[in-house]
Amino acid sequence: MNSTKIYSVIGVGIGPFNLGLAALIDPIEELSAIFFDQVEAFDWHPGLMLDYVTLQTPFLCDCVSMADPTNPYSFLNFLKQTGRLYKFFIRENFYILRKEYNLYCKWVSQQLSSCKFSHRVSSLAYKDGVYEVTVQNLKENKSVIYYAENLVLGTGTKPTVPEFVNEDVKNNVFHTSDYLYKKEELLESTSVTIIGSGQSSAEVFYDLLQQKPDNLRLKWYTRPDRLFPMEYSKLTLELTSPDFVDYFFNMPSDKQKGMLSSQFSQFKGINYDLINEIYDTLYMMSVGDKEVNVKIQPNSQLDDIEKDINGCYTLQFTQVEQERKFEDTSEYVVLGTGYKYSEPKFLQGISERISRKDNGQFDVSRNYNIGAHANDIFVQNAEIHTHSLISTDLGMGAYRNSHIINQIAGREVYKIEKRIAFQDFGVEAKKHNVKILEEK
Repeated sequence: MNSTKIYSVIGVGIGPFNLGLAALIDPIEELSAIFFDQVEAFDWHPGLMLDYVTLQTPFLCDCVSMADPTNPYSFLNFLKQTGRLYKFFIRENFYILRKEYNLYCKWVSQQLSSCKFSHRVSSLAYKDGVYEVTVQNLKENKSVIYYAENLVLGTGTKPTVPEFVNEDVKNNVFHTSDYLYKKEELLESTSVTIIGSGQSSAEVFYDLLQQKPDNLRLKWYTRPDRLFPMEYSKLTLELTSPDFVDYFFNMPSDKQKGMLSSQFSQFKGINYDLINEIYDTLYMMSVGDKEVNVKIQPNSQLDDIEKDINGCYTLQFTQVEQERKFEDTSEYVVLGTGYKYSEPKFLQGISERISRKDNGQFDVSRNYNIGAHANDIFVQNAEIHTHSLISTDLGMGAYRNSHIINQIAGREVYKIEKRIAFQDFGVEAKKHNVKILEEK
């Protein structure tokens, strides 16, 4: 069965970025779009949907506002339509609860007829000047072929775990993304070890800390030398700007790698307030010299995990500054080991149309295109290596989508900011009226 209509764009994956693209395309009469995702409905990180946790970006970083504040799919309009605008106003907090952000995205997706859930893209081909997209309708168990002039890949990132975490140990060793599915088991156990120095690890530790029984031994190991806060000073936030993307994009690849390492320390830390809340909770629990039954140890690199004969796990570490090997045991292990882009297998069908670097990574243009022969394949959140770590930032989603839409439409549908930072990230003679003394 085939759909004979040729869409302007087909989007694969409906996470926050492609959902924003669908919302921004919706009012554009000359563009037709359809988006597919294999999940039954929009649901953003359900395994970490803790009641009190907020986004780390302000509410303006919704699907549409930074491209078009008047768009009906804004977060403020969601609040108005659901009777919560005045409550949000009185709350006086720019940072949305993660659970409410998820409800907002569900609200957007339910209004967009272009968003098709329970639909899995199984293969791609390029024929007669258009892309042929084979889609499995999972509810009706049938296959349909759709056609499009452009593709936007928004399949997102996937949880990553160390290679030594094999099938033998996976039963009680799992990623933080599955935390809420396992929480009750953890609270009924005798020992839980959390690995990782980022926000998710801190959230899991704090959540368990508040509810743990006295007999539960709670441990937290991190590779860096300290639990460092995310850098959120205002001039540092200018690194999440078009200006910095331009600067980063034009740097040599080896320089980009070094800059990414620096960015990880700036943007992949822990919310400052959460670090303080963890300390205050530990302090409160210790009043009267009470044993809190908690261990926190930085500088500890996890090298291996083995299951022992008692059903527990032996964790092998290296104290990186002392260069000492040591081990610990735990009934459960929660891995805050991050997320990584995983290239979909269906791209093999159009491999000759994708531009790549020598190392096999996507060769992403400044305007988020990876087409080898035309500007007709775009990526969402798969361009960290070319556009910096802010590719993952919700606040840059509408900016990137403005680029994509303007290219597909062949006109400026959405105004794109060129320069917003007070800082200058590079030295350019013409721009700054300075004399370059040495060029390397």
